[in-house]
Amino acid sequence: MKKLFRFRFMSLILILFFLSGGVLETLHAQTTGTGSPGLRIDVSGSNEEGDFGVAIQLVVAMTILTLGPSVIMMMTCFTRIVIVLGFVRNAIGVNAAPSSQIIIGLALFLTFFVMGPIWNKIYDDAVTPYMATTMKSGDALLVATAHMKDFMLNQTRQADAQFFLEISRQGAMTRDELPLSIVVPSFVLSELRTAFQMGFLIFIPFIIVDFIVASSLMSMGMMMMPPVVISMPFKLLLFVLVDGWYLVVQSLVNSFNIA
Repeated sequence: MKKLFRFRFMSLILILFFLSGGVLETLHAQTTGTGSPGLRIDVSGSNEEGDFGVAIQLVVAMTILTLGPSVIMMMTCFTRIVIVLGFVRNAIGVNAAPSSQIIIGLALFLTFFVMGPIWNKIYDDAVTPYMATTMKSGDALLVATAHMKDFMLNQTRQADAQFFLEISRQGAMTRDELPLSIVVPSFVLSELRTAFQMGFLIFIPFIIVDFIVASSLMSMGMMMMPPVVISMPFKLLLFVLVDGWYLVVQSLVNSFNIA
């Protein structure tokens, strides 16, 4: 029951921890001893340096909250999963089934399952000590970032990381020294490459079906009949007989290197 609660609550905890941990600690430090936890943003020309700093931090926090989901999405396995599922739909030839909402929803749930062990480590090593006030937000953020970097680097090709390291002109670095500004784009590039490789393998059997149907129609002199009208049922039948969705999902989950 405890693991189930942590798994369901992890997304919200991570977002709140990553995006607002530092701001909350600063606000608490500045409101301690004032007798009132309220916050007032004065834009009428206040010269108090503390109020100005809090206002800037709130603006930064709101900006991060807006862009945070997109950034976090790029740091997980969501990219590979949603691209491969889209390739499956295009390979079969059904552009509206399943819908984009269903594909994105399935990709999100698969992301939760794949990233579950990583998020549990972050919860145990960073979130729990931070909530227990035994670890500062900065230290907790470093621990959480280290776990995410390990996951991303395990999926990243060395050539991709080396490419971004060269164009950044930061010199040689070890695995642990690589900053997120290099790890994240390297990870995304590797994910795109892997997703397209899997998409190529998915397209092959359906292309063979299309080729056989088109050749059969031409041999029978039915050149005016669109091959897709005949090949579509056969592709659906083939996908169902081999339990295609199970094979695709199983291959996706097993394709990630989870240490």
